Amino acid sequence: MRIIKTNKLPIYCWASEVEEGALEQAIHLAEHPFAEHHVCLLPDVHEGFGMPIGAVLATQEVIIPNAVGVDIGCGMCAVKTNIRAGKLNSRTLKNIVLDIKERIPVGFKHHKKKQNLPSNLKKPAGTITQKEFDDIPYQIGTLGGGNHFIEIQKDKDNFIWIMLHSGSRNLGKKVADHYNNEAKKWSKRWDNQVSKSWNLAFLDVNSNLGRQYIEEMNYCLEFAKANRLYMLDTVKDVFYNHTQCDFGEMISIHHNYAHYEKHFGEWYWIHRKGAISAKKGEFGIVPGSQGTPSYIVCGKGNADSFMSSAHGAGRVIGRREAIRKLDLNSIRKELDKSGIIHSIDKQKDLDEAPQCYKNIDRVIEEQKDLVEPVYKLYPLAVIKG
Repeated sequence: MRIIKTNKLPIYCWASEVEEGALEQAIHLAEHPFAEHHVCLLPDVHEGFGMPIGAVLATQEVIIPNAVGVDIGCGMCAVKTNIRAGKLNSRTLKNIVLDIKERIPVGFKHHKKKQNLPSNLKKPAGTITQKEFDDIPYQIGTLGGGNHFIEIQKDKDNFIWIMLHSGSRNLGKKVADHYNNEAKKWSKRWDNQVSKSWNLAFLDVNSNLGRQYIEEMNYCLEFAKANRLYMLDTVKDVFYNHTQCDFGEMISIHHNYAHYEKHFGEWYWIHRKGAISAKKGEFGIVPGSQGTPSYIVCGKGNADSFMSSAHGAGRVIGRREAIRKLDLNSIRKELDKSGIIHSIDKQKDLDEAPQCYKNIDRVIEEQKDLVEPVYKLYPLAVIKG
């Protein structure tokens, strides 16, 4: 870890390289009027909107919608099975993938019929969740697009794992956009760049708007988690139908959220945007890219990172640039040669090619004081929107 000095707070940086745009955003965070103690940049850091992805920010009096992001509650879950890869032949694996695709809508698709909601989601939390509530029973249990995925993996002992990455679908974006716009109005009274060019408008946590955002953010967290569990249950059902396997305990984490926590003897709103909690002994998930390994990790409780860790590999090539520049045939050939059932079929799919992301082994190495690798998982099949 190195320390970058600014005009206000220091930036604690675990990334060996930080792109110019992400560093500029990090300096804005460190010089934000309500930022506290220091700012963290994790090894997967890359430019986002307002706040870089792969960063951690502490505040006390305010909460910043763009420091959580538009996919509120985006996160991961993973579970180990008791079957080994040798018992899962290629035909069975392909049939499992086909059944999952048949039962779980991906991309912009929703369920055609209403799905049952868990009790904690039956009462919307505020204006936006109330407005969007009729769509939620159709959205729960759907994967979405972008970097969201369902992946079948194996560990070094050849045990099969299921890993899933998804968020709060359109609901989180609606909540984020609404409260960011409200924050811009409220922040106008401050004669600075925060809401104008930095895109870091804020809400007083003790105001009605601030409390409403926190309530709706928490609802989105619950929805995102329920969405993942719904899909995981579906995948487990498919697996059981084909293999009669058993499943271990699930690991479940968020990586886009704000949470009230005590650090350095003070209470802060810890904004983790593309970052996971890594308290001592806490299990987490740090995925690679399509076609590369992922990690199950255990937190070391490092205070300097506000007990946080990277959430994945982190992008190095933008989506449009990847589609424009990468060679489809060579990437497909490479993935086919590895034996992975992948989701790179057309030129537009190249926005999720392995070359778009940082080396996951390097990410883990750069944060070895934050987490301990427990399992390294190798992909067998990837399902994406």
